[in-house]
Amino acid sequence: MRPDRLLTQNRNLRRDGIFNWCLPAWAGRMADGRTYNACPSAGICAKVCYARAGSYRFRPVRERHERNLAYVLDDLPGFTQQMIDEIGRKRRGIIVRVHDAGDFFSDAYLQAWLTIMQAHPGSRFYCYTKEIRRFKKLVEPCPPSNFCWVYSYGGTQDDLLDQYRDRVADVFPTVEALRAAGYHDQSASDLLAVDGPAPVGIPANRIPHLLKLQGQHTFRSWQIEADAARTPRRRQPSPRSRSPGSPQARPAA
Repeated sequence: MRPDRLLTQNRNLRRDGIFNWCLPAWAGRMADGRTYNACPSAGICAKVCYARAGSYRFRPVRERHERNLAYVLDDLPGFTQQMIDEIGRKRRGIIVRVHDAGDFFSDAYLQAWLTIMQAHPGSRFYCYTKEIRRFKKLVEPCPPSNFCWVYSYGGTQDDLLDQYRDRVADVFPTVEALRAAGYHDQSASDLLAVDGPAPVGIPANRIPHLLKLQGQHTFRSWQIEADAARTPRRRQPSPRSRSPGSPQARPAA
């Protein structure tokens, strides 16, 4: 079913005049039985995602986000044109955050958003993303001048990031922790994620069970631990098992 309205404003974004487009967070199953993963590069962030808690779990909210995804999957050209038309009907120069939940799950979907941005050079678009490889291939070579993004740690492609070259964001358990690490708090406005000083620090949402799960980790440090745990350790042969002709047993020249 085609949604009547695509852009929304939650309480936090409304104060800065920001409009938002949202997909479901991470993975699930739609009413028609199709399974999906709208955040294919999510890592440890999926464990403590704010968009999988609170009001995001309310059935009407979840169903609305899944309808958005179904529209994109079933009629990407229709979605693209409707979004272009809807932005065009609003006052000139709006700001759009692409995804309060979800991510750029395919090349075609990302290209659709680039088309939307190019159709409205007077509006601004920004996002957080963990689709690092996709952005470096499709966006970074020739980005729209009205599009800004920040790569957020906690995904399976963190190893592709260079914190000195890329604009990066990390989630910390407290404001004090992010400041101590030399990061810059974006709590005053979500736009600081792309407009403020870097690197960007995000205080974790004050959801008790998620705070407990995260502990003292940042998303970056937590992902590093998770990646290390998944990497099988190379088994080293004992000295007795090495044959005289093996590389380990050869004397130094």
